[in-house]
Amino acid sequence: MDEYMNSNRRLWDNWTAIHERSSFYDVEGFRNGRSSLKSIELEELGDVSGKALLHLQCHFGMDTLSWARLGAQVTGVDFSERAIRLACALSEETSIPARFVRSNIYDLPDVLSGEFDVVFTSYGVLSWLPDLRRWAEVVSHFLKPGGVFYIVEAHPFAHVFDDENEVDLRVRYPYFHGPEPLRFETHGSYADPDADHHSVEYSWDHSLGEILNSLIAAGLHIEHLHEFPYCAWKIYPFTEQGEDGWWRLKEDDSAIPLMFSLKATKQGPEVAPAPTESQ
Repeated sequence: MDEYMNSNRRLWDNWTAIHERSSFYDVEGFRNGRSSLKSIELEELGDVSGKALLHLQCHFGMDTLSWARLGAQVTGVDFSERAIRLACALSEETSIPARFVRSNIYDLPDVLSGEFDVVFTSYGVLSWLPDLRRWAEVVSHFLKPGGVFYIVEAHPFAHVFDDENEVDLRVRYPYFHGPEPLRFETHGSYADPDADHHSVEYSWDHSLGEILNSLIAAGLHIEHLHEFPYCAWKIYPFTEQGEDGWWRLKEDDSAIPLMFSLKATKQGPEVAPAPTESQ
C-alpha cells in the first residue's frame, strides 16, 4: 500500500507545478480576489464565519483560503510537500491567515491536534484513499461534538463508465472496491492534458454504500445526501458545459447522477433530561 500511496504523492508533487500555471486553476485570478468555491458547497455548508475548519486533501489550498476569506479559521492538509509549500506561499502573498500541514489522511492524528467545527473535503478526493473506514474515523476524530462534516464529490456510479470514450456511456470499471487499486498511465494532468508529464496513478473505487456506512460506523449522523445530474468538470468527453458552469450529458441531462453531496454531524454526549417537579 505504501508503494501505491508514494507513487500518487509523487504524481501530485509533479501535478502541482502544472496546476499552478494552468488556466484550469487560474491562480492569478485567485490572487486578485476570485473565490474557488462553487455554489453547492457555499449554499449547503452555509456561514462559516468564526468557525474552525479543517480541509482534508486541500491540494495547494485555494479552497482553504477561500473559506478563510469568508471568515473561517482554516487548516489545510495535503500529502504533497510541493502543494503545501505553494499553499503557504499563497497564504503569505494574499495576507490570508491559514495553517497548512503536510500529511496523508491516515497519519494526521499523529501530527495535528485539536478539534474543529467543520471538516470539509471536495471534488476528486475519495478515489485516492484505499481505506474509507479509517478515513471516516479520522474525520470523526477531528470533529467537535456537534461539528459538521461536508463532502461534495463525483458520484461513484459515474466512475463505472469509460471516461475516454467519446461517443456514449459504456461501462468499463467496477463499481465496488476490489482487493487491488486500478492502475493508470497518465499523460499531462486533468488540468492540462498537453503538459509534458508522464506518470502512474493508482485509485480505489468506493460505492455509495461504502461511503455512507464508513461514516455511520465512525459515529456520524447523516443529515443529507444529495445527488446531481451535472459535474464540476468535464467528466466525459461528450459532456457539455452550461452557462451555469456545470457539465452535463448532451442528450439526457438527467440520465445518471454525476455528483453527490453529503452532510453529517458528530453527535455530542448524551444529556440527561431536566428533572420534573414530581421527581
